[in-house]
Amino acid sequence: MELRSMSDALQFHAQLLKGGTQNDDAARNVSKLFTFAALSPGGDLSYARLLLRSIPRPNSYYYNTIIRAYSRSPDPTHHFHALSLFLSMLHHQPPQPDNFTYPFLLKCLARLKLTPQGKQIHALITKTGFGSDQYIQNALIHMYSEFGELGFAREVFDRMPLRDVVSWTSMIDGLVNADRHVDALALFDSTLKAGIEVNDATVMSVLRACAETGALSVGKKVHMIVKEKRIDSKPNVGTALVDMYAKSGCLESARNVFDNVVDKDVFVWTAMISALASHGMCQEAIGMFAEMETCRIEPDERTMTAVLSACRNSGLVNEAYVFLNDVPKRYGIEPTIQHFGCVVDLLARAGRLKEAEDFINTMPIKPDAVLWRTLIWACKLHGDTDRAGRLVKHLKLRRRTADDDSGSYILTSNVYASAGKWCNKAEVRELMNRRGLTKPPGCSRIEVDGTVCEFSMGDYNHPEAEKIYDKLDQIVDEIRKEGYNPRVSEVLLEMDDEDKAIQLLHHSEKLALAYGLIRNRQGSKIRIVKNLRSCEDCHEFMKLVSKIYQREIIVRDRIRFHHFKNGDCSCKDHW
Repeated sequence: MELRSMSDALQFHAQLLKGGTQNDDAARNVSKLFTFAALSPGGDLSYARLLLRSIPRPNSYYYNTIIRAYSRSPDPTHHFHALSLFLSMLHHQPPQPDNFTYPFLLKCLARLKLTPQGKQIHALITKTGFGSDQYIQNALIHMYSEFGELGFAREVFDRMPLRDVVSWTSMIDGLVNADRHVDALALFDSTLKAGIEVNDATVMSVLRACAETGALSVGKKVHMIVKEKRIDSKPNVGTALVDMYAKSGCLESARNVFDNVVDKDVFVWTAMISALASHGMCQEAIGMFAEMETCRIEPDERTMTAVLSACRNSGLVNEAYVFLNDVPKRYGIEPTIQHFGCVVDLLARAGRLKEAEDFINTMPIKPDAVLWRTLIWACKLHGDTDRAGRLVKHLKLRRRTADDDSGSYILTSNVYASAGKWCNKAEVRELMNRRGLTKPPGCSRIEVDGTVCEFSMGDYNHPEAEKIYDKLDQIVDEIRKEGYNPRVSEVLLEMDDEDKAIQLLHHSEKLALAYGLIRNRQGSKIRIVKNLRSCEDCHEFMKLVSKIYQREIIVRDRIRFHHFKNGDCSCKDHW
């Protein structure tokens, strides 16, 4: 009897009970029923567990199958059930765990982030002689990567005598998830040199690394591989390619990939809308959302964030209100803190500070520190120091919280510095130090000759540092003739204006720009990726350099893209 649903399974089970379950045929049928209930999309995992309990002496196949089923579940409770079953295997002999047990068990431990237990299971694997099994080794790499223990993951990887595509992909994916994108790209290069034929999962991980670092040449290489494998029209691969090209500053290439995707799903539509929004083509992003609706593709939370980001990046306040009120009603989307955050940021940038404050206070969900920081930052930008000073109380710096980060402290200290309250600023900085919080360093990346180079503020570690700083001095001499005057008010430190100007000159994106002018061929576009929002001085600096040197400069900061050309920026100074 072919089993297609649990109704079929129940009938089949009734026949087995009626006919007896003692002969070999009956045992095979029980196994068939159990496998269907545990692993089939139309099965029932709780029913499979009841079947397991009814079997007098279940062998390892039954335990392994249900542990496998639990490992595929998104429910953490099921992952704990898998661990419980494993422990019962250890304490009730037979059966003992075998090489089929551990890969699924390790997957559950990875999902639960049970690091100590994972290490104990690894020791048991080694003790029982399964340490050289390739499937188990791959599962260990994945588990340690999920734990954030990349040293252990790499140790397992390096000791493997034979590595398949899963081994390489698991290690690359672990590096990408840990934001070690440059290391991930280097390992991908080793993957190709080892003659490994990559799969969809490899491609997706590497494209994520390319997108984050702006490694366009590597991204193009991956695109060629994807074309050769004829998987570039698949929605998931297409989405990753759109994201990579968009984040590398190649919007036209992103659109070409999007147009070639067959059976576009909500993810690829959202990736393209987000790409247009981040590049300042906000009306086009809104138009694409309307086109998506025409194609009867329902938006999700991320789509709504992308559309509201388009409104934010172009100052479309009324349109943002319409989307926030209309789209959730039509599609049953519950607005999230990110959606409200886009509107707050939009109002704050527009200088509508009281409206932004009222909006936060009347939100249906509790505002977080990020929303208050957005408004306080805007108050500082628009010179409303009284409002900024009043609002810092919402950041609750005096009470330590589980999600404490340095952002609230840094902003508060800057507000005090802007108001000349240096003692208050010193108190906040001292509080940061006592709590072990540090400011994330600003860094900028640029790709030169296929290699991603990273610069931090005042960086002297680069082999060509002397040339870079000489080039910066030349640039400043040139742009001063066009009226450049360093915006020393951006440096909120007690030092003279000359030292402040030096601080500004050594910002990471300026170092990356100087290196790009030295190494990239004349007339080529210079692409820079920065991890923080660009400051006003760097923004003006880039505009002037694009005019004097007749170079198109594309900068991606934490919020959006800036295309500098002939002294203008695509953001129209709205960022």
